Amino acid sequence: MGLMLRVQKVRLDPNETMKQVLDDLCDYRRYCWNQGLALWNDMYDVSLILGDKKLRPSARKVRDELVANKEDWQYQLSARCLQLAISDLGKAWQNFFKKSLPDWGKPKFKSKKTARQGFKTDRAQIVDDKLRLDKPHGVKDWADISFKGADDLNGDLKVVSIYRENGKYWASLPFEVKVTKKAKTGQKTAVDVNVGHFDYPEGQVKTLPNNLKALYKRIKHYQRLLARKRVANGKKATQANNYVKTRAKLQRDYRRVANIQHDIVQKFTTMLVNNYDRIAIEDLAVKQMQMSHVASKGLHRSMFGYFKQVLKYKCEWYGKELILADRYYPSTQRCSQCGHVKVGADKVGLDGNKKHGTKHNEYICYECGAVMERDENAVRNLLALL
Repeated sequence: MGLMLRVQKVRLDPNETMKQVLDDLCDYRRYCWNQGLALWNDMYDVSLILGDKKLRPSARKVRDELVANKEDWQYQLSARCLQLAISDLGKAWQNFFKKSLPDWGKPKFKSKKTARQGFKTDRAQIVDDKLRLDKPHGVKDWADISFKGADDLNGDLKVVSIYRENGKYWASLPFEVKVTKKAKTGQKTAVDVNVGHFDYPEGQVKTLPNNLKALYKRIKHYQRLLARKRVANGKKATQANNYVKTRAKLQRDYRRVANIQHDIVQKFTTMLVNNYDRIAIEDLAVKQMQMSHVASKGLHRSMFGYFKQVLKYKCEWYGKELILADRYYPSTQRCSQCGHVKVGADKVGLDGNKKHGTKHNEYICYECGAVMERDENAVRNLLALL
């Protein structure tokens, strides 16, 4: 039994007063981030010009400077909003010096036009099944926030993230809970991720089921409508009521797609950690694969990264072993019967093999003559790692 963070996402239902409070805190978080980033950039440039590392900024220096120069109106808002914004800014700047990260780069300024706005607090509490935020000094109108979609809330509540999207309010409630390890089964399996489905020895799980087709068709329709409005009216298009309504419909359908796919991945990963002790999957370079025009949209929609993330933390929770195949492990190119690895023009790609005229789901070994499904062959090769 160990302590783990378990996050519960809930839909908030604030009254009109608390809606204004949440909106103000979202704006204040963005203000603190932008002010802190501007100050950080200036301090960093000065340290480079003078060549003095002691002048380099830190989260503590930037925070103290902003606190010392607070305006009167800032005292009407939670002080923790500023503290946590600068703390996150410091982490972002630390990542700037790690060029190996996939999204490497300097922290960027936040825009008020971004559809999703939010803030963090470490002073929130759950009182009588409602969310209570820390109340600043001198504020009279204050109320607890009821929420929907929560079940079995228990544990020590940590830093809460609250955000507004499409006129609705959400909160991510991380609880530190005691997790009991799953009983050992002595079984092992491998999962081969593909566009639209996951394959494993016992069957296949679809990540792009048929009920998503209608949603993606509507998404495509709304995207075209918004694009035409922007072409016709330029920047003024985003201020029109019809544009806002259409964008809200687009965000609604995107959220529905995400809910359906997240449900599939959560159930599948739970089944894996319940039934198997050792699980092998591929460590794919998804971003590099998406640079090809072949099935790039399908790759993005198949949620390879989310599947790996969820399976990884569940294996850590329940004491199961996750084996990540090397990124260059030829699970698709290797013959699972004779071990021959296809190279050059013989390789099997996302669209099959042009030289031999094979389809994308076929694997034919020209050394031993084996003929099998491409996904079945990949699963067998991954099982060989266990």
